[in-house]
Amino acid sequence: MSQGYGIELYFDPAMENQFYLKAMSQGYAIELYFDPAIENQVLGAWNLLAHRQISTHLIEIKSRPHITLFSCPLIDPLKLENIVKTMSYNAAVPISFTSIGTIPDDRNVLFFALTPSMALLQFHSQLCDALKKEGFEIGEDYRPGSWIPYCLVAEQVPKAQMAEAFTVLRDVKLPYYGYAMDVGLVEFSPVRKLYSTMLGTKDEE
Repeated sequence: MSQGYGIELYFDPAMENQFYLKAMSQGYAIELYFDPAIENQVLGAWNLLAHRQISTHLIEIKSRPHITLFSCPLIDPLKLENIVKTMSYNAAVPISFTSIGTIPDDRNVLFFALTPSMALLQFHSQLCDALKKEGFEIGEDYRPGSWIPYCLVAEQVPKAQMAEAFTVLRDVKLPYYGYAMDVGLVEFSPVRKLYSTMLGTKDEE
């Protein structure tokens, strides 16, 4: 067997921890989750694409069908959790998925687009007001008036299979009608639930 030597550099504990955190988690997101019927329909689309070996990424990172309301880099999640708790006073939000879309970036994503109801837009605006009061900066993609609600169906689709993915999803019988029933806070990636609560309830914690 051949033998050799190498020179290795090691970081101080603080810097090593920073690299570890960056590798393990890139941020937090506040998400809306659906009633069981809608969730199962979205999961069916995920599984259909996985069965066709087009995309399994959302399944692999243990995501859950959702609408992202807000996302931010690593911060103290307790402040976000408290804001999520205040949103539980709101009633369930009616939603409707009406079309299939994509985003022109390197992630090669496909999604179910929503026709946003007034209730959904008001819910999002109320959340943003609460975030701003706590000093959170809201990126352009999540600001009221710019935010486009959607539910991811596939991510990291090979470019050569994008057309096939669209063809597969065209067999999905849209529109879907239902409700957003829960709001939650997750850490990513991989996805780890930190907190969730049903809408239309008063959180006593």
